[in-house]
Amino acid sequence: MSRRALISVFDKTKIVDFAKGLVKLGFEIISTGGTAKTLRDSDISVIDVAQLTSFPECLNGRVKTLHPKIHMGLLADRKNEEHLKQLQDLGVEPIDLVVVNLYPFKKTIQIPDVDLEKVIENIDIGGPTMIRAAAKNHSSVAVIVEPEDYEKVLSELREQGEISLQTKRELCAKAFRHTAHYDALIAEYFSQTTGAGFPELLTLTYEKVQELRYGENPHQRGAFYKEVGNCVGTVAGVRQLHGKQLSFNNINDASAAIDLLKEFEKSTPAVVALKHTNPCGVGIGNTLFEAWSKAYEADPVSIFGGIIAMNQEMDEATSKAISKIFVEIIIAPSYTEKALEILTKKKNLRLLEIDLNHSIAQRSSWDLKRVNGGLLVQEPDEAVIVDELKVVTKQAPNSETMKDLLFAWKVVKHAKSNGIVVAKNGQTLGIGPGQVNRIWAVENAIRQSRFNVGGAVLASDGFFPFSDSVETAAKAGIKAIIQPGGSIRDRESIDAADKAGIAMVFTGMRHFKH
Repeated sequence: MSRRALISVFDKTKIVDFAKGLVKLGFEIISTGGTAKTLRDSDISVIDVAQLTSFPECLNGRVKTLHPKIHMGLLADRKNEEHLKQLQDLGVEPIDLVVVNLYPFKKTIQIPDVDLEKVIENIDIGGPTMIRAAAKNHSSVAVIVEPEDYEKVLSELREQGEISLQTKRELCAKAFRHTAHYDALIAEYFSQTTGAGFPELLTLTYEKVQELRYGENPHQRGAFYKEVGNCVGTVAGVRQLHGKQLSFNNINDASAAIDLLKEFEKSTPAVVALKHTNPCGVGIGNTLFEAWSKAYEADPVSIFGGIIAMNQEMDEATSKAISKIFVEIIIAPSYTEKALEILTKKKNLRLLEIDLNHSIAQRSSWDLKRVNGGLLVQEPDEAVIVDELKVVTKQAPNSETMKDLLFAWKVVKHAKSNGIVVAKNGQTLGIGPGQVNRIWAVENAIRQSRFNVGGAVLASDGFFPFSDSVETAAKAGIKAIIQPGGSIRDRESIDAADKAGIAMVFTGMRHFKH
């Protein structure tokens, strides 16, 4: 009895050569629709599914392979005598190999303003059913869902006369991942379009971009996966122009730098320097070089081995300055030829290009935090200020001071809590992130500044429940503070600010980042 392969693929990459290889090895080919036509056009003999089932395709092709003669052939356990007898009694021949990939649901939902009917018609039913049936019965039936596996299967058939059980199990695992990914995309699409909020079951699916040399530390394995869909404006959507492969920590830091960079209007040159996901220097200016100079001078020590991101094209002057120090990554929307010539002299320097032309680059539907035994899920923190700012002190900031307050507020949003940012003239002077109490964060931000902070402003990601933080700021010469407000002891901080002649502004919202 000839062995049989059922081939029904939307992606026809390499399928003709694979089918020819199977025919040479004595396989009969069963197929349907466009796949059958493609194979016949290449002079490959094909048995139509309709011929096999004695039942025509119907409902505009919605029903083709959903038939007992197909699924008995897939699900019969060859070690079960009763199964084999039933096949014989009903005149059904077993199927030994299934080659199926699915309707392009992912590509369909990425079409702008796609019609719902088109989406629905690209939900594959017969394909996943055959894949799952073959995968369940993988000891008897091999299932292939990716063209990359064709050659391995052919090689084993040529060399051993059969497909090894180990390979069948590997293909089985891949098949179930394939259908799970497919179903998760469909579930996510309808959850979003129906406004499901936080669904009772959360199934997430990502696609592997690359395996990494290691994870956060050398003893940990690591890999990078991306969300399905348009990743423009994210670390998953950058284009690497030069340098070593990105590491686990590189990708994590680059994502944090990009998130902070997006807080600034593209019309204003901005440069972000970041280390271990915390900003260490941020500057804005009339030119990119001015913005870079401010970011660098804010903390020339911490920037060593860090990441630099900018929202303007990398130019010659800025690239010359940056090339004098060691940094891991540069992220920019584009690079001049001269800038590339200068920067590519550093063999290991990673140069990334990011598209910032979209007004709102894609962000994840959810912000996810893994905890042992579970997953914390929340909306991403995309807002900067929701309500109107409220001046709560007798002293009010002037327009220039307010600009600095808003600048510092954007930066402190991206510093680990408890976070404090001291800034002046579009430049961070000191950043105190990740402290276990707020007064330490204030003291660190002031102490770490290379500049006299007199006349600067201070931003806090959370409220000041005690007057000590305000008093410390006053001693250093801080002239204005921006903070969420909302403590039952707000009056204590306001009175301390009034006593010191400091302007204080409440935002009405906080930006904890743990």
